[in-house]
Amino acid sequence: MSNRVVIDPITRIEGHLRIEVELDEQNVVRKAWASSTLFRGLEVILKGRTPYDVGLLVQRICGVCTFSHYLCGTMAVENAIGAQVPLNAKLLRSLMMDSLHLHDHMVHFYLLAGMDWIDVVSALSADPAKAAQVAMKYSDVPLGAGEGELRAVQEKVKGFVESGKLGPFANAYWGNKTYKFTPEQNLIGLAHYLKALEMQRMAAEMMAIWGGKNPHPQSIVVGGITSVRDMLSPARLQEWAQKWSTMKDFVERCYYADILMAADAYQGEETVLGGVNVHNFMATNELLIGEDNYLLKQGVIRNGDLSKVEDVDPMMIEEDVTHSWYSAKAPQHPWNGTTIPEHTPFVERDTIYGKLPTVDEAGKYSWVKSPRYNGEPMEVGPLSAILVNYARGTPEVVEVVDEFLAKSGLPKEALFTTLGRTAARMLHCIVTMRHGNRTFDALVTNINSDDSTYIQPTIDADKEYKGFAMVEAPRGLLSHWIRIKNSLVENYQAVVPTTWNAGPIDGNGKIGPYEASLLGLKLSDPKKPLEVVRVIHSFDPCMACSVHVMDYKGQSISQFRIDPNSL
Repeated sequence: MSNRVVIDPITRIEGHLRIEVELDEQNVVRKAWASSTLFRGLEVILKGRTPYDVGLLVQRICGVCTFSHYLCGTMAVENAIGAQVPLNAKLLRSLMMDSLHLHDHMVHFYLLAGMDWIDVVSALSADPAKAAQVAMKYSDVPLGAGEGELRAVQEKVKGFVESGKLGPFANAYWGNKTYKFTPEQNLIGLAHYLKALEMQRMAAEMMAIWGGKNPHPQSIVVGGITSVRDMLSPARLQEWAQKWSTMKDFVERCYYADILMAADAYQGEETVLGGVNVHNFMATNELLIGEDNYLLKQGVIRNGDLSKVEDVDPMMIEEDVTHSWYSAKAPQHPWNGTTIPEHTPFVERDTIYGKLPTVDEAGKYSWVKSPRYNGEPMEVGPLSAILVNYARGTPEVVEVVDEFLAKSGLPKEALFTTLGRTAARMLHCIVTMRHGNRTFDALVTNINSDDSTYIQPTIDADKEYKGFAMVEAPRGLLSHWIRIKNSLVENYQAVVPTTWNAGPIDGNGKIGPYEASLLGLKLSDPKKPLEVVRVIHSFDPCMACSVHVMDYKGQSISQFRIDPNSL
């Protein structure tokens, strides 16, 4: 019998991702491949466009973290032409990014990855009265976890089950042996899942206060921002502050409590105590709290050594396409990067499900490139941001991390695990909620003496420009790179967080974080590979912004093959 497991698509993520693993006789993963199966070509679409439209176009890269690309693309243009953006605009942009981080991290744990930890079927057999008492173990003032509230949640979900319309709870690996919550803990998590539906709407409203709408806000332009009247309105400022307070309450009383509960239940589960096999981490500045003053600092950690943090050198970034469906003779720095499709087919072979098309590991097998920093793979994301700032001794981060480790009883080494990566998103939220209001305070203080929000940018048609920008998106370090000639975009490259994490093996045989994270993982049931999904979901994959068409019974509707060179 074949020992290859194919998971295609990985669901509850943004875009198209395929994971294949090869098992030994004990069902332990010995080889792994990550393949993104959708080509989009936005970098090509940007060529010949006016730089003033870059931000609005690149935010279509993603349907979740739209603002990250909007901001990064706009800043790349500003960096290229030397535009000096007013402080008010920078602070307002940072507030919008704060709301995006809160929205994205909450959606990740509850709505995307939550079902990897919470067994909904088990929750139906819980005792609500007992569950209410359990909730007190993880928070002095639990939210949405009273006996009556839990009983109502249980009855609502039972109604779904009895009707046969399970919605988001259908087609999961319920009953997998690696689920570790008790029925009562599962009921608490399920209640907070439903509460998160309400809270993610509020986080989106926070973005819309300054951005006009969410997703795809529209208030940023090259040179500043356009939402001037909102910024100067006491009512709008107060609305933001009130929503911030409500979000902080949820993060502290639900999100933090649920991760403590997961740490308690899962700290003996081996399948979540690995999953960090690339020990290089990179992050950039975020949470602006004053002119050129960031709460969270940039840095690079190599080989898991928290005693040394290097500054990020953007010139050390290159992208390798040896095993990606692109053509290039050697690794390329993003300013000189190309996007030339070179697709090759899958290879048919035996799998545990019978014969299927599978990746050609000896050739090319993904639309994701393989970024490298000084030739080395890097993990990016909230875990990297937390580790870099913990290593730097950033007081706000050290305090939060040490508090969590003390409350959970976990050792510092637990940060370098799937459990730790999942916890890092919550810790990132906690740091933001406890200290990010300093951005808001700085804005309010500054507009009392300076209400400037925009400078008129100029682009000389006779000059050539090049620039870049780096921002810490919810999934990690994001960089955009631009060359401008004749007042138009000559070349554009976006090196996104999931590219860093999901890229295939490079030309030197070095594997990236996704593939490395699965090595050594033992599956309890290869036909229900929850362990693989849980590890990959901990990165919060975001492959592409796309429309999905799927038959609910899992049947193929249509297949399409296009020539990307004709686009």
